[in-house]
Amino acid sequence: MSGSAQQPNFAWRYFVVLAVFGLLAVIVSGRLIYLQIESQAFLQDQGDRRVIRVENIPAYRGLIQDRNGEPLAVSTPVKTLWANPQELIDAQYAWSFLANKTGVSESSLRDRILRNQDKQFIYLRRHMNPAKAEEILEMNISGVYGIEEHRRYYPAGEVTSHLVGFTNIDELGQEGIELSFEEFLKGAEGKKRVIKDLRRRIIKDVGLIEPAAPGTDVTLSIDLRAQYLAYRELLSAVTEYKASSGSAVAIDIKTGEVLALVNQPSYNPNNRGRKDVPNFRNRAVTDVFEPGSTVKPFTVAAALDSGKWKAYSKVDTSPGYLRIGSKSIRDMSNYGVIDLGKIISKSSNVGASKLALSLDDNYLSSFFRKAGLGQATGVGFPGESVGMLPAKQKWRQIEVATLSYGYGLSVTALQLAQAYAILGSGGIKRQVSLLKVNGDVPGERVMDETIARQVVNMMEGVVDVKGTAKKARVPGYRVAGKTGTVHKVAASGYQDHRYIALFAGVAPVEDPAIALVVVIDDPKGDMYYGGQVAAPVFSRVMAGLLRVKNIPPDRAVETYVGLSKDVAPDS
Repeated sequence: MSGSAQQPNFAWRYFVVLAVFGLLAVIVSGRLIYLQIESQAFLQDQGDRRVIRVENIPAYRGLIQDRNGEPLAVSTPVKTLWANPQELIDAQYAWSFLANKTGVSESSLRDRILRNQDKQFIYLRRHMNPAKAEEILEMNISGVYGIEEHRRYYPAGEVTSHLVGFTNIDELGQEGIELSFEEFLKGAEGKKRVIKDLRRRIIKDVGLIEPAAPGTDVTLSIDLRAQYLAYRELLSAVTEYKASSGSAVAIDIKTGEVLALVNQPSYNPNNRGRKDVPNFRNRAVTDVFEPGSTVKPFTVAAALDSGKWKAYSKVDTSPGYLRIGSKSIRDMSNYGVIDLGKIISKSSNVGASKLALSLDDNYLSSFFRKAGLGQATGVGFPGESVGMLPAKQKWRQIEVATLSYGYGLSVTALQLAQAYAILGSGGIKRQVSLLKVNGDVPGERVMDETIARQVVNMMEGVVDVKGTAKKARVPGYRVAGKTGTVHKVAASGYQDHRYIALFAGVAPVEDPAIALVVVIDDPKGDMYYGGQVAAPVFSRVMAGLLRVKNIPPDRAVETYVGLSKDVAPDS
């Protein structure tokens, strides 16, 4: 053969490769166009799912305030720290720092992390000061995060704790108004979209889904000034007489509003580490007792209501005791022949018994029931006790007699205060309210007005210089009330040397505005009578309440050197 071999032609391969790359470019471009146009919403959603989160917006719990707008329970913003143990377990270098800043021991924190290392959530510290929480978050410790919450704070502390109550750490009502008005106070959480980084920190708020709805504010009937005053005086008396407990309740006679309600012992609702659970009890509403001689004005009122007795009628209490079967009912002294007013002012058991025994069956118990004794007040407070007033077809004589001077039935301090408010209002029973009332409160007539006025005038003799409660007098004001000294009951029966000291009354007599009941449970020592122990508390608290309510004096006050003497306007 002549010449060299013919070289192969590779040009076609170049065109093939070029065609392949061109085809790939077309496919990729088509896919991009498809994704951009047809799948944009899907891809956007997938991207958002990786960086956009839905966060809850805490709802602001409603404010609880007194009748004048003074805050009694408020919610303050706080920061809660939480951790993902699966991430935090790799940041052991920071455990000591975290333990120190959150107030726990390092060993305790280590145990919690290791014990929960298969989980993705544990609390490190609830409700921290926001500034202190930020100090920790700024360290960028792997697995440590923060969320915003609210913490309940009670400015008046122990003074209003039994009435206001408290919430738990999740801001759910546990006691008092916080519990009974939970649905009004709690509000509803909102939702928002946010962008978070890989450390789950919020980078940007994207948009609001649903706004948080704050809870409804609750305005109570109490006046914080009156509450402080009553709390101080009750605490002083319980301490002085070494009593087991005490209660005081004041009611606005014109409206039925509770102006002050205090108990001892109390507790601090701001201290979440407290152990004094027995002190949570609102004794003025939940604890029942036999009212003793404080019901004698109602026994006299029932006798007047029956038509069998007049205010000037006489009762022979000689010789100072009354035999009923094998039982003896005794007075402190032989008062002889006395009128109905003296039965109250001298606190005659014999006189009250004779009045009650003259009435028809069930007349006295029915009258007591209309006055609210042994009946729920309907105030709506959690755990309110009903008390006890027997309903019988036939009463034994001794049962009627003891009922007339306050044994054989049980009431709460709030019930007794409502009953005295009925006397002060001229026989009108108004619904007791823990909430502020606007406008007139008509009420229901349960007692003849003339009879109610007569009994109030009779009770004024109790605080007279010859009455059983001189220490209940209020300078500048005419006061009407009644003492009570009741034997405490144990499993074995009545105890000889343990008592409940009581005083209940209204003021001013001319136009009663406030009803007040003071209960001192189990005072120790030689002084235990209601006139000795409870009456002085009544005097000081009532004096303060009348000033707070701007009630003008109805008695002139003459002042001598070292001596104050009350003189009635018509004397």
